[in-house]
Amino acid sequence: MPGENLSRDEARERAGLLSVDGYEVALDLRSAIGDAAGEGPRTFRSVTTIRFRANEAGASTFVDLIAPSVTAVSLNGEDLDPAAVFDGSRIQLENLAEDNELVVDAQCAYSRTGEGMHRFVDPEDGEVYLYTQYEPADARRVYANFEQPDLKAPYRFGVQVPDGWTAWSNGAGELVDGVWQFAETKPISTYITAVVAGPYHYVSDSYERELEDGSKLVVPLGAMCRKGLAPYFDADDVFEVTKQGLDFFHDNFDYPYPFGKYDQAFVPEYNLGAMENPGMVTFREEFIFRGKVTTASYERRANVILHEMAHMWFGDLVTMQWWDDLWLKESFADFMGSFSMVEATRFTNGWITFANNRKSWAYRADQLPSTHPITADIRDLEDAKLNFDGITYAKGASVLKQLVAYVGRDAFLEGARRYFKRHAYGNTQLGDLLSALEETSGRDLASWSRSWLQTAGVNSLTPQVTLSAEGRITELAVLQEAAASHPELRPHRVAVGLYRRTDSGSLERYARAEVDVDGPRSVVTELAGAEAPELVLVNDDDLTYCKIRFDAESLATLRERLGEVTDPLARALCWSALWNMTRDALMPARDFIDLVLRFAGRESDIGVLQMLHAWARSSLVNYVAPEWREEGGRLLAEGALRELRQAEPGSQHQLTWARFFASVASSEADLQLLQGLLEGGAKIDGLDVDQELRWAFLDTLATYGAADEAALAAELARDDTASGKRHQVRCLASRPSEAVKAQAWAQVVESDALSNALVEATIAGFQQPSQRGLTAPYAEKYFAAIERVWEDRSIQIGMDVVRGLFPGLQDSQATLDATDAWLSDRAEAAPALRRLVLEARDDLARALRGQACDAGAAG
Repeated sequence: MPGENLSRDEARERAGLLSVDGYEVALDLRSAIGDAAGEGPRTFRSVTTIRFRANEAGASTFVDLIAPSVTAVSLNGEDLDPAAVFDGSRIQLENLAEDNELVVDAQCAYSRTGEGMHRFVDPEDGEVYLYTQYEPADARRVYANFEQPDLKAPYRFGVQVPDGWTAWSNGAGELVDGVWQFAETKPISTYITAVVAGPYHYVSDSYERELEDGSKLVVPLGAMCRKGLAPYFDADDVFEVTKQGLDFFHDNFDYPYPFGKYDQAFVPEYNLGAMENPGMVTFREEFIFRGKVTTASYERRANVILHEMAHMWFGDLVTMQWWDDLWLKESFADFMGSFSMVEATRFTNGWITFANNRKSWAYRADQLPSTHPITADIRDLEDAKLNFDGITYAKGASVLKQLVAYVGRDAFLEGARRYFKRHAYGNTQLGDLLSALEETSGRDLASWSRSWLQTAGVNSLTPQVTLSAEGRITELAVLQEAAASHPELRPHRVAVGLYRRTDSGSLERYARAEVDVDGPRSVVTELAGAEAPELVLVNDDDLTYCKIRFDAESLATLRERLGEVTDPLARALCWSALWNMTRDALMPARDFIDLVLRFAGRESDIGVLQMLHAWARSSLVNYVAPEWREEGGRLLAEGALRELRQAEPGSQHQLTWARFFASVASSEADLQLLQGLLEGGAKIDGLDVDQELRWAFLDTLATYGAADEAALAAELARDDTASGKRHQVRCLASRPSEAVKAQAWAQVVESDALSNALVEATIAGFQQPSQRGLTAPYAEKYFAAIERVWEDRSIQIGMDVVRGLFPGLQDSQATLDATDAWLSDRAEAAPALRRLVLEARDDLARALRGQACDAGAAG
């Protein structure tokens, strides 16, 4: 029988046959504590009753379940032999009636990979915590179901837990005769059902709002985390953003929040940022900050809270029919997260972060060989898992931002309102949304959809300026280009800004024109006659999705005066454009590093500064000529230390430069300074070396052999927590030793004993740019192992290993050839596995092109 990888065709056939009336799921999680019974995985009892209809009596179908064993199966009162009908991932059902009741009694396994019912033991106090994570298709690891988004149904959960625990689910719960019984949900998809259980620290609040009909909406609010994180949990700020978001979405969506309560759980060892389970949103616990962080971290958390809240309408209330239209929820949530954050919270510069951070993710993804249209072709669940990417999220959000400029804000929001009301608790496809937007905007969106949603690739826009003898613009045109692999030229609504120096020396905009760019060359007639600019910024104000290029005069201006651009969004767009040029081998990486060294110290936006640090380090690791790496590293460390010492004491800029210095430090003097800051022998005025910063310093010290196993054990004793353990595992794997690398490889590749979080930490420690020689022997081992890993491990762990251990640091033609040989020899390998290797190959090839460009700059 077919295995775990449900295909679109199978789902379509099953949806055509079945309608699901409801689920009752009884989970006994008392086995989560104490000794595990017997050999094999630790399990819990799961009893599921499904009531469903078939439109063809006598037909057959299957129900999804991934479990170590099934105790009993009953269909319409008839007992079925589990050995005959269950193959490990599906239960075959024959001779259906028109109305059916299926009961499945199974032993399901607790997870250590963050998929299904994840079980975590807190090393600090021994407490056990449980939570579920399903998207796209892991609810079947917890209860039997029809695992596809278009077979929605109401759910009623009953959960038994150990004494002293509390359980939560999508609906409100109460303890009845020792079982947590939860209110029946509205019709929702399997992947957004949820259970959280354990001795969580829980804080409550309430949101109230008077609706237009005069009634009052009351939404009970809850926020929770592990007891060990309670001292750091700023639930008040979480609730403040939550209430601001609920106000914004009620003001704009005209559809009251439909799922009763609103709990938010910050959980350990979480693979994602967060998950939009209605009434029971889950987040990675790293959003609870144990040490000092910058405002960028709080902004990021607020954005994620609002992103998940937007899903209550885009995704939960109205759900895509199949994963082809994943963008219908993720692109909208990504856009609405920033939109609502800017308009409703204290983070009013969110569009700068969007331009500088989110779109950078999109530009990278859209230039990979695996790029795809926003509306993707998702053949099966493995495809779906890999399409939670920069295109589905950030490019889709960027395109929606442009759509708002194209049809108007009011028409866009009115279209959303009609979409919710028309399709509430149902499933949709692309055409359903477009028809609502066409109604409200009066525009034909078919051609726009074809260009932006149904084709892949990113365009480049370059200004072309002709000046008169008097120094005025006679013509300004925008040239549009596309890659040969994806030659589509698209309609763009853009602003073109002209900048020049003021008397004070700052670079400021003195003219702006908003224009439609369509085709290879578009003339901006509105700017004819303007005084000659020093800088022309295409896509000023970031209205469209494109790579910005510069004419020669503008590029020369930025090389000398980038720090004098006063508008923070314009400056962020310039930085992003220069980074794209570096990645595209149009600017030597050492030149980008030079720009960072000269101008990053003036950057006011802390999120932009953090991105510049990440890009500078990536330039050093990936794109500079190998022979210049040592010099480049020295310059970055010197520059970072200089800015660290000059930063305002106690400021977030000081903290950011401290972290960057630690990431690029390598000389004996640098390491001695880090050691001194750890031990207290060295001081930098205002710099608080808290526990998180201590681990950042230790990571570098361990990488260069200046912190041994004993030192790391002592630090873990100081910070004997789940976070401390992750840091220690990473640092242990970072040490420069053949034996250390062999042990780390074996723990990740040859064993499945580590949890998902510790796999991630071990991989991060294993791959060190300063240890290319130590990890060189693992390039051949990687290609020999990845097919087995993909077949034997969960898809999440498989993705982590295939991506994380690719020998990209062995940046040579030989590694590229070895990758090509594997791809040629493994044409029949799983498509999702091949995609991951193709993407890694493209990153390597891009790095080699960048290194060649940089070497050319050396003369």
